[in-house]
Amino acid sequence: MSAVAEPERLVLRHNDRQRTLAGEVVVRGRGLLTGAEVELTICPAAVGTGIVFERIDLKVPVSAAASVVNVIPRPRRTTLRIGNETIETVEHCLSALVGLRVDNAILRLSGPELPCGDGSALPFTGPMMQRGFVEQDAPRRIFRLDQSILVEEGDSMIAAFPDAGDGMKVFFDLDYSQDGRIPRQAFQFDPARHDYVREIAPSRTFSLREEAEALWAQNLCRHLSPKDVLVIGEDGPIDNTYRFENEPVRHKILDVLGDLSLAGRPVACRIIAHRSGHGLNRRLGLRLRERMHAADLAESLTSGRVMDARAIQRVMPHRYPMLLVDRVLEMDGDRRAVGVKNVTINEPFFQGHYPGTPIMPGVLIVEAMAQLGGLLLSQTLEHTGRVAMLLSLDKVKLRKPIVPGDQVILEAETVRANARSASVHCKATVGGKLAAEAQIRFMMVDSEQA
Repeated sequence: MSAVAEPERLVLRHNDRQRTLAGEVVVRGRGLLTGAEVELTICPAAVGTGIVFERIDLKVPVSAAASVVNVIPRPRRTTLRIGNETIETVEHCLSALVGLRVDNAILRLSGPELPCGDGSALPFTGPMMQRGFVEQDAPRRIFRLDQSILVEEGDSMIAAFPDAGDGMKVFFDLDYSQDGRIPRQAFQFDPARHDYVREIAPSRTFSLREEAEALWAQNLCRHLSPKDVLVIGEDGPIDNTYRFENEPVRHKILDVLGDLSLAGRPVACRIIAHRSGHGLNRRLGLRLRERMHAADLAESLTSGRVMDARAIQRVMPHRYPMLLVDRVLEMDGDRRAVGVKNVTINEPFFQGHYPGTPIMPGVLIVEAMAQLGGLLLSQTLEHTGRVAMLLSLDKVKLRKPIVPGDQVILEAETVRANARSASVHCKATVGGKLAAEAQIRFMMVDSEQA
C-alpha cells in the first residue's frame, strides 16, 4: 500500500506568542532609488493584524497587507502595489521585522519608497530595539512545510525543504563565477543558533561598478556615492570597506528573509538558494502561500467551522436562483474567506447553457466569487449595514469549465478596503485546479439602497 502524504500543517506553539512594538518608531531618510525624503512610522498593531503598509502622503490614504500577491515584479528590489500606487524597496524593513520577530505592525509612509539608510536593515532594527516589544495574548501561527518546493530559472534556483526546527533556516550560495570581483561565498543563517541583529542586519545591499553607473544613467540613486553604499570595483569596495568578509552573501540572506515574509506567516522550513534574486524569491513566496491556503482549507473541512445558508442570507440580499455560495468554510476576520458552491444538474441555468453539454456560465462563476467577496467585506464594523455592490472587474481569467457534480472552492482575499470601497482578489478551484480568478472592486452602499 502506498503512503499518502499528509497535508501541510499549521503549528500553534502555545509557548511562542505573537508580539508587536511597545510604541511607535519613526525612521526618516531618503529612498534608495528616488532620493525622496520620507518618514516611516512603525506602529503597534492588534493580534492577527499582520504587517500592513499605508501611504499617508496621498489625498486619500491607501493601505495594503504585506502580501506576495501585492508584489509587482521590478528589477533589483521588491515593490508592493498599494491601490493604484506603489511602495518601493520594502525588503530591508520586512527583513528587520522578521529578524526581530514582530508579527503585527502598521507601517505608515509619507512617500513612494522606504528610507534606505546605508542599504542594510540597521536603520530599522536599531530604533525598534530601543522602543522594545510587547508579547500579545495569542499564539503565533507557524506554517510547517511538509513537501519540498523548487523554483528555477536558468542556472539560478531557490528551494524550500521540510525541517524539524521551528524557524526558517537559509543557506545561500553566491556565485559570480564570471566575475572575480566578488569571490564565490556561502553562508547559512539559523535563527536558533545565529543572532540576526549582529550577523545579518548590518550587511548592505551591493552592486558592481557598472551596475551602479547604469542606475545613475537612469537618473536613479543620484544622491548616493560609493561612500554611502557598497559599490564593488576591480579592487573591492570603492571608497568603502566590507563589514564582513562575506557581506554580499549575508545581504542576500537578508533579502530572502524579507521577501519570503510576504508569504503571510512564519514558515518552519529550510531554504537553499543559488544565485537567487527578488524575482525567484517572489515565485517561491507565492508557492508557499498556496501551500498555506491548502492547509487552511484542509483544516476548515475537518474542523466543522461553517457559515451555513441561513447565516449567509442574514448578510446577503441574494436569493434563489442567484445565491451562489452554499456555505462558508472559513472567515479570517476581514482578510480572507473560503466558501463552497456545489454545482448540480438541477441548476436552472443548465437548461439553456447548454442542454447537450452543460457548463456553468462564466459570468455566474464570477458572480459566485463576488458574493464570497461581499461576505468577506461584511465582517468589518465600518461595513455593518452595508452591501458590497460590484463596481468593476480586472484580470478576469476563466481557466477550466465547471460542470454538474463539481464542488467549487471559492476564495476571497482583501487587497485593500476603506469605508466606501474595496478591492478583493478572488479565485475558484475544482479538485485543486484553478477554474477562475479575478480582481473585483466593490462600492459599499447602505443596505436599503441595494
